[in-house]
Amino acid sequence: MTAQTWSRYIIIGLTTLVIGFVVYHFSTIISYVITAWVLSLIGQPIYKRIRLMKIGKLRPGPGVASILTLLCFFLIFGGLVAMFVPSILKQASNLANVDYPAIATALEEPYHKVGLWLAQYGIKLPEDTLEQLLKNGLRGWFEPSKIGTFIASVFGAIGSIIVNVASVVFITFFFLQERKLFINFILALVPEKYEEPTLETIKDTVSLLTRYFGGLIIQLSIFGVALWLLLTILGIKNALLIALFGALMNVIPYIGPIIGAAFGIFITISSNLGIDFYAELGPMLIKVFVVFQVVQIIDNNFIQPYIFSKSVLAHPLEIFIMILVGAQVAGILGIILAIPVYTIIRVIAKEFLYQFKIVKQLTGRMEEEGY
Repeated sequence: MTAQTWSRYIIIGLTTLVIGFVVYHFSTIISYVITAWVLSLIGQPIYKRIRLMKIGKLRPGPGVASILTLLCFFLIFGGLVAMFVPSILKQASNLANVDYPAIATALEEPYHKVGLWLAQYGIKLPEDTLEQLLKNGLRGWFEPSKIGTFIASVFGAIGSIIVNVASVVFITFFFLQERKLFINFILALVPEKYEEPTLETIKDTVSLLTRYFGGLIIQLSIFGVALWLLLTILGIKNALLIALFGALMNVIPYIGPIIGAAFGIFITISSNLGIDFYAELGPMLIKVFVVFQVVQIIDNNFIQPYIFSKSVLAHPLEIFIMILVGAQVAGILGIILAIPVYTIIRVIAKEFLYQFKIVKQLTGRMEEEGY
């Protein structure tokens, strides 16, 4: 190995250490910048369409287009809040004032049968009555006093939330208005002789991440529409609410649909408290569970691998393994960030470490597509 190669590795190693040090000590500020950059990537299609609009003889300038794009984000977020929060609080209030003896009576027979079946395997159910179990399991979570405490804690942190949101919005505005601002900032941090490969790396990263977020939106849309149609056909109340929440949770690969299904079951129970379990409520819960299972199986095995592999140009098995790694390293957040982070790592490796066989293997499809 030549001295030039060794010096290159040393420079890459030292650069990595410096970047790690900066990320560790300025993680909050860096999270603002990265979040703003991701939002600017997601907002680019909206920004471009606004720039093409014409009011009389006037076209929106970069500043106006950036403001209108951010307003679109706020409208979407506000619509989701307006749709979810009142409904969830209403259902929680219903559960807080539920007639537990009536539900216990309705569930007593199936609960007893489950107890007998488990007893065959040496598993005993809790000694508390079913009514007491329901109270402990539901009322503890959905008491109005706890809802008030939660809201109070939110208001207590409102100052921090405003600072975080304002910082991200402010940075996003400039990233939308000046697309090269983030790129120029990164280039200013690297030695001059590495500017060209760094610029190429950034361009490829932006392109692949844009494809990834576009693919993610398509995947979530398909997942949500499929849930909504099936739940509506089967006559489940609040099908749109359940489907929207399920689609949002599907941002978390593999685990998200489980959370969405639990939410759907919760909404179904709280919307049908007075009906007979065997005749109506039980079949409804089975329908919700089966719909989520069917849609999740189709999504996990066909839609998600196809869209993600096409968008980030990686084998579905690579994506699955990276999701597992992300879960091991950082839990739910790691699962969400696994694919974007892996995409960035692959682009950097392709540009600076392509002489290694493993890098050639992992980035072969990127080369074929001209990245």
